[in-house]
Amino acid sequence: MDGGLRSVLRALDLLDCFLTEDELGVADIARRLGVAKSTAHRLLTTLCARGFAEQNPQTGHYRLGFHLYELGQLAVSRTDLHQAALPLLEELRERTGCTIHLAVPDGPEIIYLERLHSLRGMRLFHGVSRRLPAHCTSSGKVIAAFDPAVARARAAAGFTRLTSRSIPDAARFDRELAKVRRVGYAVNSDEAKHGLTSVAAPVRDHTGRARAAISLVGPTAEVLGSVERHARLAGAAAHRLSRILCL
Repeated sequence: MDGGLRSVLRALDLLDCFLTEDELGVADIARRLGVAKSTAHRLLTTLCARGFAEQNPQTGHYRLGFHLYELGQLAVSRTDLHQAALPLLEELRERTGCTIHLAVPDGPEIIYLERLHSLRGMRLFHGVSRRLPAHCTSSGKVIAAFDPAVARARAAAGFTRLTSRSIPDAARFDRELAKVRRVGYAVNSDEAKHGLTSVAAPVRDHTGRARAAISLVGPTAEVLGSVERHARLAGAAAHRLSRILCL
């Protein structure tokens, strides 16, 4: 591997350091990358020059830059899936008053391509990542139930618990997926964050494989009181999205 490619890979690894941290100092980044502080500083200087990172003038630490947000928004907005789904997600939010998610799998995890907040949802979702372990979310469960590759990836990665209600092991995960396949939707109650419950339906292609999921999320007491209604609404939206995309 030549020096130029090594530097690119280190820069990408540096950006990944911020997946779990809002800000990091040079020493923190150097330790995580296993490089000298001078190397970490040069990488940060280059990333800051291009807007991929920025330095907080108050703390002296570094954080992600807005250019990454700009590129990320463009990447999502230009996908056929997002363009077709957005009107359906807006309609679902209006009908339910819930926060609405559009999720896709990425190995053993799911990524929320879209999160349409309800008014109260902005407060409830403070600190909730857009990338979560599949077994801790209704979207992840419903995708894994109808895509064996996702289920295998999650089992291989293990079962990190985000709360005391998270699925703890493979046996429990398998039972949950069997239930999802039987009823056609997934429920996640306090498993990613205490106080939040979600109901998800799969966006399936012509082979039956789940390519994405649509979920409704809200306070646990409210969502659990109308699970079947939420499941019907999410399922109808997911089915319409599959037909629009000709999956």
